[in-house]
Amino acid sequence: MGTVLSSVFFFVVALGILITVHEFGHYWVARKSGIKVLRFSIGFGKPLWSKTAGPDRTEYVVAAIPLGGYVRMLDEREGEVAPDEVHRAFNRQPLSKRFAVVLAGPLFNFLLAIIAYWLIFVVGVTGMKPIVGAVAEDSIAAKGGVQSGDRIVAVGGRETPTWEVVVVSMLDDALDSGEVMIRVEPAQGADEAQRVIRFDKIPEDLNRGGLLDFIGIRPYRPVIPAIIGKLAPDGAAERAGIEVGDRVVSADGESIEDWEQWVDYVRARPERAIAVGVERQGELIKLELTPARVEGDVGKIGAGVRLQEMPEELKAKVQYGPSEALLAATVKTWDMSILTLRMLGKMVTGDVSLSNLSGPLSIARYAGYSASIGFISFLTFLAVVSISLGVLNLLPVPMLDGGHLMYYVVEFFKGSPVSEAAQIMGQKIGIALLLGMMLLAFYNDILRFFVN
Repeated sequence: MGTVLSSVFFFVVALGILITVHEFGHYWVARKSGIKVLRFSIGFGKPLWSKTAGPDRTEYVVAAIPLGGYVRMLDEREGEVAPDEVHRAFNRQPLSKRFAVVLAGPLFNFLLAIIAYWLIFVVGVTGMKPIVGAVAEDSIAAKGGVQSGDRIVAVGGRETPTWEVVVVSMLDDALDSGEVMIRVEPAQGADEAQRVIRFDKIPEDLNRGGLLDFIGIRPYRPVIPAIIGKLAPDGAAERAGIEVGDRVVSADGESIEDWEQWVDYVRARPERAIAVGVERQGELIKLELTPARVEGDVGKIGAGVRLQEMPEELKAKVQYGPSEALLAATVKTWDMSILTLRMLGKMVTGDVSLSNLSGPLSIARYAGYSASIGFISFLTFLAVVSISLGVLNLLPVPMLDGGHLMYYVVEFFKGSPVSEAAQIMGQKIGIALLLGMMLLAFYNDILRFFVN
């Protein structure tokens, strides 16, 4: 229950930040352009809080449904406008001002991502060095010559200090050409070598399988004892009598040497009873537990490992000075924006499964999980979602900011605004597309959480 409440809380916090920043972009540029703003609303539906302030008596609102927001401006198309205020109506503004007001929302989302990444890079983010632990036999990675012990130093010419950078760079190159060039430093101390990983396809669902699993690479990790560090309330492990501090030593008579082996054993046995031997205060205790089935054919018992400090030789810290961090943050935001756009394009063409589209349930879960890890992790989540929101809103779909911008481009070349009939037709198409996308995202969430 605590996990659910945490996910809901941080989901609302994240949405509040993202929506406020997006709508403030529209609001700020409108005010700077001399346009009268009537209402600035975070959320839809019944107002929970409102305040009227400023010389224009703008109404500021926080509404009940936190799934969006809007900035209502003076506009002759939406009501009568006093003659002395006609010059401040949105519809009377030159094309350049209208274009800037609409574009500002998505641009502020990108600006938020840059600020978040800048802060991350200034503080410094610690990750694991990309050292290959095991390579699955006959896998894509094995066929490409990747070997256990290789340290991946670059992907497609981009340096890769951590596994996170490796995964993002691999996905980017795989979407581009299906061929990923990686430079590795072999474990034997030999000279750096080139490896080539060829993708016949992109993983059907990146949310579940993961890119490294798909190509057959398991990152190197130090041996971690199978000692229980935490238990989920009413999870399979707690119900079976397992306690924090227990060390798992056997499963169905098979010796358990480390945590990774124990996790693999549990994941492979959803809804199958396991006879477990645990060592507790020097005493061997035998228990029986049955993993729950989650996210496909995967077992889960609701237990976490006792956290241990990562060995210094496996740590890699990415950190810059303030000015370098600004450049790195801008480049990172650009790269993630292009990657997001390409992923959407591949979904449209069928090269990437539509199951990768996530809905509010998945986003809420990621929000709670990232916040539980720490501030930097939550900032990273916020940056990624802000970029996604910015890219989505720039798509040339009526009802989105990109749809309005598309109309303005047509107006620029046509010399006159798009006809009202064409805009109404566009709105109907836009509503249908957005509704279809929302239903698909909800459907994917239902499959992840309640069916599989």
